[in-house]
Amino acid sequence: MTEPDLRPHLNHDHAHELLVGMIRIRRFEGKCAELYTQEKIRGFLHLYDGEEAVAVGIIPLLTEEDRLVATYREHGHALARGLPMKSVMAEMFGKAEGCSGGRGGSMHLFSSDANFYGGNAIVGGGLPLAVGLALADKMREQDAVTACFFGEGAVAEGEFHESLNIASLWKLPVLFICENNGYAMGTALSLSESETDINAKASSYAIRGEVVDGMNIVAVEAAARRALHSIRETGEPYFLECRTYRFRAHSMFDPQLYRSKEEVESWRAKEPIERFKSWLLEAGLIHEEEIKMIEAEIDDEIDEAVAFAEVGTLEPVENLTRHVMASEWLALPAEPRQAAEMVETTYREAVKAGIVDALKKDERVFLMGEDVGRYGGCYAVSKGLLDEFGPERIRDTPLSESGFTGAGIGAAMAGMRPIVEVMTVNFSLLALDQILNTAATYRHMSNNQFGVPVVIRMATGAGRQLAAQHSHSLEGWYAHIPGLRVLAPATLEDARGMLWTALEDPDPVLIFENVMLYNRSGQLAANAGPVGIDRAALRREGSDISLITYGGSLFKTLEAAEELSKENINADVIDLRSLRPLDMDTIITSVKKTHRALIVDEGWKSGSLAAEIGMRLAEEAFFELDAPLARVCSEEVPIPYAYHLEQAAIPKMAQIITAARALMGRG
Repeated sequence: MTEPDLRPHLNHDHAHELLVGMIRIRRFEGKCAELYTQEKIRGFLHLYDGEEAVAVGIIPLLTEEDRLVATYREHGHALARGLPMKSVMAEMFGKAEGCSGGRGGSMHLFSSDANFYGGNAIVGGGLPLAVGLALADKMREQDAVTACFFGEGAVAEGEFHESLNIASLWKLPVLFICENNGYAMGTALSLSESETDINAKASSYAIRGEVVDGMNIVAVEAAARRALHSIRETGEPYFLECRTYRFRAHSMFDPQLYRSKEEVESWRAKEPIERFKSWLLEAGLIHEEEIKMIEAEIDDEIDEAVAFAEVGTLEPVENLTRHVMASEWLALPAEPRQAAEMVETTYREAVKAGIVDALKKDERVFLMGEDVGRYGGCYAVSKGLLDEFGPERIRDTPLSESGFTGAGIGAAMAGMRPIVEVMTVNFSLLALDQILNTAATYRHMSNNQFGVPVVIRMATGAGRQLAAQHSHSLEGWYAHIPGLRVLAPATLEDARGMLWTALEDPDPVLIFENVMLYNRSGQLAANAGPVGIDRAALRREGSDISLITYGGSLFKTLEAAEELSKENINADVIDLRSLRPLDMDTIITSVKKTHRALIVDEGWKSGSLAAEIGMRLAEEAFFELDAPLARVCSEEVPIPYAYHLEQAAIPKMAQIITAARALMGRG
């Protein structure tokens, strides 16, 4: 078999394209700098001046089906990918005609039409996303490559190492492009990395790669051709370290005190546009008059883009909350089913049944997380699923929460329906960047171009003597974040049925499973199926007081209600089920009947979900109350190991009874 010719063919037309591509980016950036000084562009502005050869040498080689993940210095990437200059400039102005509807600005350019997954303001934040996009393509056997651009500063981030490891381990079609400009903001590479050979780091993960002169567009294109050919032939990742330089500051706020004028001038001698121009002129492939025409045409295009942005419209303030979540989706109601025989089961088995049902219903669904396969899950929820569904759909991941959670997010954005299992809520803090800055924001930042239909499950709560680092109840923290749906199934029906409905949701859903419920047993219909996830549930009806709770505290609260009934105190018990959004209608309806409210929350009191519910009741139902609002929360201490101290730290039935009596004037 004849080896393909991967060399760039520098005839006049191709040379013209490359030169236009670089000059177009350079002059656009220059105009942006000018507009920034006029305060027409605001916020952070990171310019690409000097690095044009990287974008223009690589991006035009990608197909329409290939995907691209960029950095916060992504104007050059966007223009090279074909985003219209007018829409990019309008985005810089914050106008509704911008490529992100004015919601993203300079650091967050998006285009679903161009498979451009945007800039990412978090250093290294796009790496796990790119891995997930490539994972989706591999699982669906699609011949596509995901190109991921990042700076050398990202190499110090854990997400760099986690992402390269997963891409290599799973043999994913990712082209990693490190734009090594020597400085992470103002810190030189030699001051931040003990090993400054970045390609060597990639090699340590068994990823093929090479170092290329990022100031030489011919060298960059040649390397990119080799890289893309390798990925398409092998399906495995490839790494390009493009050694380049930015001539402008890190951002327009940067006084550049960290580098000398002499250093900048020494790099100017390698400047990619003048270097390429000189070579083309010497080779007779282009003439000075043609270059002047190119520059004039680009200047005209820039002027048109500025004029377009100037007269663009501002999105009405009334649209502020649009696209935080998908507006076109309505939560599925519980499917009406003929009652079947009741079977004895556990919460654990009910969760597992929900996962099995989802895997069988939809080939896009897969489970991924630490020890979910061969080990069977930390809480044995996924035991046996590997044998039934195989390693493609039951994926054991490395111990890299940010990496595999971000990969799940990327796979969801590309059309898959991943169930990401984070072993415990404590470990989710290592993935908080991906959950908060990517999953929760992408729909809004991209002006509804990209949704993230991922489901993330995790164990939460205390009671097993696991001490402070494995006993948190942080679901209230996540309920603080716009763009997420947060669920807390307490009953067997919800443990079994919430998952499928969550997988139908076009937005990210977090499901918190209290550790004290896994062994809880009871009767469940053999044909139990999906349930609605929008409404709270009235688990017990009364007339004297509303007891409001969720998750692991539900059954303590129900037991307390039974004890209170012996004293002729009859309580409504509300199971919130959904922590974000809160079903305040059900809560207020109950309070209007009972005129008293007690909230039971396993989180800490300060900044708690209980505080949020109480404040909303004060705002929306104050005059319905005949007694002060009250709550029972965990004590303000890290959860202790010793059993008696642990039990003293978390809400107990006796506390609920005492608080309820006090509200009834019987304390």
